[in-house]
Amino acid sequence: MKKEDAPVYTRAYIGAMRCTRYAAVTTLMLCAGAQAHAQPARRAITIDDHSRLQAVSDPQRSPDGQWVAYTLTTIDAEKDRRNTDIWMVKWDGTDRLQLTSSPDSESSPRWSPDGKYLAFVASRGTEDDKKRGAQIWLLNRAGGEAQKASDVKGGVSDIQWSPDSTRIAFVITDENPDDEPEKKEGWKRKTPPPIVIDRYHFKQDRAGYLTRQYSHLAVFDVAARTHTVITSGQVDDESPAWSPDGTRLAFLSKRAHADPDRTVNTDVWVVEARTGAAPQQVTATPEAETGRPQWSPDGTRLAVLTGDTDRNFAYDMNKLAVFAAPTGPAAPLTTLPLFMTQLDRAVANPQWVNNGAEIAFLLQDDRRQQVATVPTARVATRGVEPITTGERVIRAVSPGRDGHYAVLMSTPAAPSEVYALEGRQLRPLTSHNAALMGELQLATTDDFQSKSQDGTEVHGLIVKPAGYTKGTRYPTVLYIHGGPNAQDEHAFAFDREVLAAQGFVVLAINYRGSAGRGAAYQKAIHADWGRLEVMDLLGAVDEAVRQGIADPQRLGIGGWSYGGISTNYTIATDTRFKAAISGAGSAMQFGIYGVDQYIVQYDQEMGPPWKNPGVWTKVSYPFLHADRIRTPTLFMGGEKDFNVPIMGSEQMYQALRSLGVPTELVVYPGQFHGLTIPSYERDRLQRYVAWFSRYLTPGQPTSAP
Repeated sequence: MKKEDAPVYTRAYIGAMRCTRYAAVTTLMLCAGAQAHAQPARRAITIDDHSRLQAVSDPQRSPDGQWVAYTLTTIDAEKDRRNTDIWMVKWDGTDRLQLTSSPDSESSPRWSPDGKYLAFVASRGTEDDKKRGAQIWLLNRAGGEAQKASDVKGGVSDIQWSPDSTRIAFVITDENPDDEPEKKEGWKRKTPPPIVIDRYHFKQDRAGYLTRQYSHLAVFDVAARTHTVITSGQVDDESPAWSPDGTRLAFLSKRAHADPDRTVNTDVWVVEARTGAAPQQVTATPEAETGRPQWSPDGTRLAVLTGDTDRNFAYDMNKLAVFAAPTGPAAPLTTLPLFMTQLDRAVANPQWVNNGAEIAFLLQDDRRQQVATVPTARVATRGVEPITTGERVIRAVSPGRDGHYAVLMSTPAAPSEVYALEGRQLRPLTSHNAALMGELQLATTDDFQSKSQDGTEVHGLIVKPAGYTKGTRYPTVLYIHGGPNAQDEHAFAFDREVLAAQGFVVLAINYRGSAGRGAAYQKAIHADWGRLEVMDLLGAVDEAVRQGIADPQRLGIGGWSYGGISTNYTIATDTRFKAAISGAGSAMQFGIYGVDQYIVQYDQEMGPPWKNPGVWTKVSYPFLHADRIRTPTLFMGGEKDFNVPIMGSEQMYQALRSLGVPTELVVYPGQFHGLTIPSYERDRLQRYVAWFSRYLTPGQPTSAP
């Protein structure tokens, strides 16, 4: 097979990546030698450390550049809940303040452009207050407690300040008459009325069954403490962005489509920020625009991310487009001029910087994610300038007027923290997890490469236990990421660390369908699930065995979501694995049609089962050939999961139980696709360790031949 084309980067970029890596290693070695005598003995990570991890997120630089606001989420193990508070840290790192400390979580800290207020979203107060939904709260920089500003039934989300700091745009959702059934016409009782469904796309994880309730744009007047709803209709409007003059809002919507439920193709629209204004369609491309539209500082251009068509949206790779902002009535654009047309990698979070001369963004590339910029005057790949390099993942970026950035960064040895990015130098601003990390002896995470049966080069990570001894074979777990349009990357991963601490080598492989290797690599599994992924996963295991790392007699496999689905495909293909864990997976895809939230993907990618039964039979082979499975398998899932419903795990559990293959089924009550209750997350990890330990008998590694 032809080797995948590499992205076109400058030699300086490639050299910088190498030099950064080697310089960092040298520095760490020198520091380690100088401080070794003072370091206390470190210990292995345990599941108990789960409740000690603190999640740092959403950094936002203040307009004067002196502070960075962010959120910090902690776990209360006794109450079995999380709580998120707003913090801020001074840009020079000399001071750090906790701004909220209520038992109710706060989110979305946003500075007013004049620097007077810090707004955030929270649901606080009495039970009746909380029933109205999350509201806008304002912290006056002059001092005092946060004050609730809005009182919008149904709550607010996605707040965005106007340039003059007098208004806040937000997203509002239609009221649900079933919330107070006794007041509903024709239903004078407290018993919930029947859920009436008449939509093509009628299920969504967490949202539940979808009725005729939609999201719209609204504007809150800070001085008057009132709000005005700007858009309406039976369609969702999202991602508002103010024009620099404060007169208009750009947003994303599917309102041009006769039945918005039958497409994922959102377009860019613009509307005047006043009651009764008619939205103007700006784009009408066959691909979906996504992210948040971004106005240039002079208001003449718009930047937006664009994905792919309905047929390919499950494997799309976001690209950056820049086009002229509308100045009056005009036909919508059916194609968009793309920046970086030769760059075969996904971008995210574009923002105009340097007074509009450049656009900064996050660049995803093969197990890493960095900050990069591109001059707006140059439409060429070679104009891309990476600012950060090395084995790290940057997940958020907030530019300041001084040309510097607040970013959120993680490495395999450190959970995400806020950093100042000045020029090309990263400086830590927060250290919420430093004490815990200082206690731990973590695993070693390295790049891993293999070749599949058809010659395809596959990349991933290998995580080796602390104290790993070369020349011995270890029990090995192939731990598969979900998506599939995602990637295992150089960031801290608690699950991988816990498994490695138990003596397992962990393989995290970016099989075909994964992100980070270009559009063709992502689309390779289109309508052909469970073939190329399995080939890539097995090829990686073969390579780990060939290198004398993995013990071929003690192999495990597992994952969640598409990781669970891939597990089902793999154990139905190959019997080498002695233990498997399939979380939130499916196998009998015939039975999933109409039960989960992916109806657009199914009809567009594979066609309905009655039109293409051959395709549906092929992708259902783990269930239809369950009699080939010999691997003891643990199935798991959330009771209320509408993403990959628990039915998929139930079907496979029943099949293996009927066949006499050792199996168990664990259902987490009230949980959706992603578990959120800390005790359930802990329980899942405990079961991972127990199941793999039971069947792989980790202990003293065996000698490699």
